[in-house]
Amino acid sequence: MTSAIEHFSNRLRFETDVSDVHHALDAATPGLVVVDSRSTEAWDQGRLPGAIHLPTREIAARAAAAVPAGSTVVTYCWGPGCNGATRAALEFAKLGYQVKEMIGGYEYWVREGFPIDTAHGRESRPVDDLTAPAHALTCGCS
Repeated sequence: MTSAIEHFSNRLRFETDVSDVHHALDAATPGLVVVDSRSTEAWDQGRLPGAIHLPTREIAARAAAAVPAGSTVVTYCWGPGCNGATRAALEFAKLGYQVKEMIGGYEYWVREGFPIDTAHGRESRPVDDLTAPAHALTCGCS
């Protein structure tokens, strides 16, 4: 039983979900930096409001200038079928940052109806009822 408690506690220490990130951004949580680790083409297609663009291969060279020391970093990539956010989180951890991976990634952010920024401005898509209740503010999982 102890190993299960340790396992799930660690997951919550190092992972977050799109609903929690949305809430943290809305609350303007001090010290939170959301990092999009995808390519420039992906960034241009759409991104989380307030995120910074820092592709994984550039983190080691650019993190100190782009992310203030002491920040809590949340990384994201495309979605559950991609481990890009995991790789980005590892790079930040190597640099000593407190870091979490946003599970679900950009895909679930969009599918849950949260806003995205594009070259055309801020927009959102209808909630996918396979990922979130269509008429509720949260998934009700907490």
